[in-house]
Amino acid sequence: MGIVNVTPDSFSDGGRFESPDTAIAHGVRLVEEGADILDIGGESSRPGSQPVTLEEELRRVLPVVSGLARQTKVPISVDTTKAELARRCLEAGAHIINDITAAIGDPEMVETVARHGAGLILMHMQGTPATMQVNPTYGDVVTEVREYLEVRMEQVCERGVPVECIALDPGIGFGKTLRHNMELMSHMDRFQALRRPVCLGVSRKGIIGQIIGRPRTERVAGGLACAAHAMAHNAVQIVRVHDVAPTKDFVRMYAAIDDPDRAAIIES
Repeated sequence: MGIVNVTPDSFSDGGRFESPDTAIAHGVRLVEEGADILDIGGESSRPGSQPVTLEEELRRVLPVVSGLARQTKVPISVDTTKAELARRCLEAGAHIINDITAAIGDPEMVETVARHGAGLILMHMQGTPATMQVNPTYGDVVTEVREYLEVRMEQVCERGVPVECIALDPGIGFGKTLRHNMELMSHMDRFQALRRPVCLGVSRKGIIGQIIGRPRTERVAGGLACAAHAMAHNAVQIVRVHDVAPTKDFVRMYAAIDDPDRAAIIES
């Protein structure tokens, strides 16, 4: 899943793809590099960030979704908590809604997704982006996050979203300390018991910087290490990244080593 941020204040690449034309060109480039899904976001969810209005988020996101729907064939995901924006984007060609509030933030979100037959990514977050890093506390972070996602999945299904349309995201970096995040990544395989695709989103995040001491643009190796651990434990099905080309190369190489028959097919 390639990330296309159209925000002026994203933690990693804020402002780089703020205009629709540059964002669309970036999305097309990510598809050429191997992205299987594009995730478009118009509201920063970095720690301490504040929400933007629906009108502003529509202005940022809708032209990019429309343009990429015309120019690419991969599924388009929209990273939003607003049901009206989700509706407009799904009508414009999006396929998936990626909701950091697990579809709690807007009471109309679940019905909107169900009505359009769209995919829905449910993410765990303790608090809100503005407050989530203020003393996050858990007893057993892995168990609590997994149970939360299981309950939300059941609730969403009861309201009309088919279970096969749901993916889950433990929310690395969203209301967790460094220790919490490391425990989640170390035991990500436990989420497979929920029998839904799991999304790993750690690209360029501060937890990598804390471990390896690199600035945001130099954290690719750290992100690949996270992906390697997850793949080694069959723990995730979706890797959400800024750096598509090296991640795609890594995944292909890892898969070929893991399954020599795959390499034989390539060779032939």
